[in-house]
Amino acid sequence: MRLRAFAAVSALIATPALAADEPAAAAPPRLIVAVSVDQLSADLFAQYRRNFTGGLARLQDGAVFPSAYQGHAATETCPGHSTLLTGVRPGRNGIIANHWFDLSLPRAEKRIYCSEDASDPESGPDKPVVSPRLLKVPTLGEWMKRKWPASRNVAVSGKDRAVAMMGGHKIDQGYWWKGSGFTTYKGAQLSPVVEAENALIAKAIAKGSKAFAAPAWCAPRDRAVRLGKDFEIGQGRFPAPAKDVTAFSRSPRLDAATLSLAGRLVDEMKLGRGDAPDLISVSLSATDYIGHSVGNEGVEMCIQLAELDRGLGAFFARLDKARIDYAVVLTADHGGVDATERLAQQALPRAVRVDPALMPGALGRAIAAELGITGVQPLIYGDGPAGDMYLNRALTPSQKSRALDALVSRLRAHPQVAAAYAAGELAATPMPVGSPQDWNLRDRARASFDPERSGDVVVLLDRAVMPIAVPGKGYTATHGSPWDYDRRVPLMFWRKGINGFEQPAPVETVDIAPTLSALLRLKVPDGSFDGRCLDIDGAAGNTCR
Repeated sequence: MRLRAFAAVSALIATPALAADEPAAAAPPRLIVAVSVDQLSADLFAQYRRNFTGGLARLQDGAVFPSAYQGHAATETCPGHSTLLTGVRPGRNGIIANHWFDLSLPRAEKRIYCSEDASDPESGPDKPVVSPRLLKVPTLGEWMKRKWPASRNVAVSGKDRAVAMMGGHKIDQGYWWKGSGFTTYKGAQLSPVVEAENALIAKAIAKGSKAFAAPAWCAPRDRAVRLGKDFEIGQGRFPAPAKDVTAFSRSPRLDAATLSLAGRLVDEMKLGRGDAPDLISVSLSATDYIGHSVGNEGVEMCIQLAELDRGLGAFFARLDKARIDYAVVLTADHGGVDATERLAQQALPRAVRVDPALMPGALGRAIAAELGITGVQPLIYGDGPAGDMYLNRALTPSQKSRALDALVSRLRAHPQVAAAYAAGELAATPMPVGSPQDWNLRDRARASFDPERSGDVVVLLDRAVMPIAVPGKGYTATHGSPWDYDRRVPLMFWRKGINGFEQPAPVETVDIAPTLSALLRLKVPDGSFDGRCLDIDGAAGNTCR
């Protein structure tokens, strides 16, 4: 019986056969709008979806996949965005994390940022020269431009890495927030509409803004939670005092500015009204900034999602007014987990902050003392207590072998570590297949593993272990784990006239690019995607054929 039920569910996703009397599919849309809501987990969407009345409500009338997986273990912003329009997992597209280490770099700083041009002498991981050059595969916008040279590929976001990963190597215009306004790639000029948007932002920041009102349905979330001696979360309303740039950008105002700029670009470039279909990618960053600052279960996040819903509704209405034939996909780059202290109040005993002994520096010192290794500093490179760790290249082969064994052994013995894999183990593991919800931890790690870039050891912390040892203002909660609260995100497709449905069976974010390719009737070479086409609606022009 269970097999028959699974077959029935799978049939809704698989490529259908057209009935003899089925009408021909609609013409491809003229504009694809790809929206990523940074840190919008499937759990968070499910929690609030019944309250939405704007853009998020409209999308629920389309094809809804409430369990879409960022299947890989490294659930960070850059890897997550790298899957959305490439259709390729991080283990093959090369974007294994937000930061990793390249010990062969000629510069003193071996840490590398996922969207930097490390060959530029002006670039560094903290002040990068932004570039998509580390992305190993094309994006949908690039495939479109190969077929239709007149097609425009545009991206806008609160984060440079979202623009680089969704736009790719061949982009017409790309803008992201930096400092107190939007900027663009080195050597490129700001469009007049970007300068106009920045001028409005500057006035708003100089004047300041009142706090947001919380909708009535946010009341159950409106309670204080103390973190440390002098820091509380859970009751914020995002006031923005005059000249406070951080208060502006770490609030719903950032998404509003991003959507405003996206609308201006649609108008200025006449996207969706040319001889070829166009693509605009819009990555909204405020949910992530707020989740990091105060967690995702307080009134702050409730206000943010209400404003997000309203802002998306206004943006879609703007496209409607322009009479553009557009199709929307909305998803997220990853999910997130709430602040440990609030989880602990909810009697979740597993919720703890990470043991500082798991930091790369502490591990390196302990192993050096254990093995009697001197004169090699640091012994271990890493960006934190989870993810990729690299052994110093100054080690002799014998020292490296012993250090690797000691590191894996020490990690696996720690109660906060769910798994630790040596690079050789992951390299010998085939890429996972089948449903991502059934993948084991090794499969999830393998989906993020690139033998050219990944560490000597990959560390996965246990469920509900927060990799931030000490919370502080602006950084109290995070993501990046292999667990479903970080991997599972919503996925929705909408186009005017679509026959809406909801499909509970798990899908992947790498399914987006092949689905949109089918919608556009864009053929790409076999093997270009790791994902598959989802039959979102034959009447909307997508038949997965």
